[in-house]
Amino acid sequence: MQLHQFENLDTLSQSLADWLIGDIKETLKKKTHYSFVLSGGNTPKALYQLLATHPRKDQINWSKIHFYIGDERYVPFEDDRHNGKMAYDTLLNHIPVKEENIYLMDTSLPQDKAAAQYEELLHQKFDGQESTFDFVLLGMGGDGHTLSLFPGTEVVQEMDRWVAAPFVEAQKMYRITLTRPVVHKAEKIVFMATGDGKANALKEVLEGEYNPSHYPSQTISRNNEEVHWFVDTAAASKLSNLEK
Repeated sequence: MQLHQFENLDTLSQSLADWLIGDIKETLKKKTHYSFVLSGGNTPKALYQLLATHPRKDQINWSKIHFYIGDERYVPFEDDRHNGKMAYDTLLNHIPVKEENIYLMDTSLPQDKAAAQYEELLHQKFDGQESTFDFVLLGMGGDGHTLSLFPGTEVVQEMDRWVAAPFVEAQKMYRITLTRPVVHKAEKIVFMATGDGKANALKEVLEGEYNPSHYPSQTISRNNEEVHWFVDTAAASKLSNLEK
């Protein structure tokens, strides 16, 4: 696990955008395409907007980027809560990506069928390979959740299925989500965490006792050298292993 600390979301997003561009360029020297898992929520919006505007937009061969989604609220695409819609609004509508290279979760299907369909797609893409995605972008909630892996839910312990459709009681809704097995096989994983509302959870996830049932982000971030945490000063304020 590697920690990268920045003053605020703006400087964090700029640094991550440049880091990501570098990784894309290096990967495409060896591979025909780059598989990128998008995160939902508010935190990555600034990153997406930076990638979608000049000069960074011109530094990426978008025709070779394949986009996936980490998790989805089970709402129609037109709903503003839909992660895929947010990705289109902030990034995908503004870059020359091939539509056939965008793989969203189909919330027009029954939730279990949507999860099964997405899992089948992922197996078609990655079975027989040493790794899955080239890059997975993740967020973390103030309760330590990531993707739709929420504290106390069975899906946190999932070790077989690559995609699941848990009902999240706190939100009174179904969500569709990638699970630990498929994410953990990614080449690189980046968590973004900003704001003092994430400070307690970040300390527990990185320095606390290993208890992923309470802090699901631990199930992906612990003991994995290819996990990078991009955090701001506020989120990192309670970590003990930082130079102050």
